[in-house]
Amino acid sequence: MLPGCLEGIVAKRRSSTYRTGDRSGDWVKLRANRGQEFVIGGYVPRSNTFDSILVGYYEGRDFTYAARIRSGFVPALRQRMFIQFRGLELAKCPFVNLPERGKGRWGEGLTAEDMEHCRWPKPRLVASIEFLEGPENRLRHPKFVALRDDREAKQVVCEG
Repeated sequence: MLPGCLEGIVAKRRSSTYRTGDRSGDWVKLRANRGQEFVIGGYVPRSNTFDSILVGYYEGRDFTYAARIRSGFVPALRQRMFIQFRGLELAKCPFVNLPERGKGRWGEGLTAEDMEHCRWPKPRLVASIEFLEGPENRLRHPKFVALRDDREAKQVVCEG
């Protein structure tokens, strides 16, 4: 992941002027999302599907946690993915850098207490993810895009 990338640009209507505190549609922020594949190594279940997935990448033989992702899913996709998770269950967490000590600045850290609610499929499913750069090879505002069946999980490494 590349540090210092632009987060986005601001666009405005030609006739608009800036007014402090005004949230009209005349000025908009357009995010410059990055995209990369990540491996699904965990999920947080809810009723008959899941709330979020936990993704990571390989650094040599180590499988490293990068983000918890809640957005980008429609109900039918959640159900299909949940069915795929069932045959891959592991007894323990596959990520080498979990649990974390605290929640972190944006509250996305996974503590030992949080991990009690997680399930751990074998890290075999590869997902395409859009995101903004975060600190320490973490993802900000990650969004699920699609499952990838054309890439082996062990090929997914940190790009930058």
